[in-house]
Amino acid sequence: MNDSDLCNDVQCRYFRKPGPQNTTSVLEIVSHRAKELGVRKVLVATCSGKTAFRALEILDPYLKIIAVSHVTGFLKPDHQELSSEDRKKLESKGVTVLTCQHAFGGIGRAVRNKLSTYQVDEIIAYTLRIFGQGIKVAIELVLMAADAGLVRTDEDVISIGGSARGADAALVIRPSNTFNFFDLKVKEVICKPLLF
Repeated sequence: MNDSDLCNDVQCRYFRKPGPQNTTSVLEIVSHRAKELGVRKVLVATCSGKTAFRALEILDPYLKIIAVSHVTGFLKPDHQELSSEDRKKLESKGVTVLTCQHAFGGIGRAVRNKLSTYQVDEIIAYTLRIFGQGIKVAIELVLMAADAGLVRTDEDVISIGGSARGADAALVIRPSNTFNFFDLKVKEVICKPLLF
């Protein structure tokens, strides 16, 4: 290997444990890294909207925030965790809010719930969780946003996921559509929990 094959050293922050206590640090690191890389879009997992509102406070204003919520009915039938008032507030501040079927939990979850057998999408989700729940979520968001036409498959994005609440993981990803899942490239791990 010669010097032209070497890349710059890039830091990855490891949090002691997963959870919402890492949210501010994640957003600060992402804001800095996005500027370094020239990334223009950041995806943020948000159920209630709290993480998306925090992103608005911390992320550099030039960044386009795409907030991805749980699908309606995730907790109980016909219930949307992100209130219509908070959705409107986020959208009025320039945030795009995406609510759609989870890439790793659609019809396959229905088969599991009805027939007690796992399908490929949930097997992929369990496999990605060996890196942590937030990593799995960050990858899933990118697939969903690409399918909705909110991110391009030829431009890197930063995707932020978490473990139940808040944010604790961030990745630089080259997106793909769900039907081209294996073309998705995780280019950089910005941060993640060490223990999970």
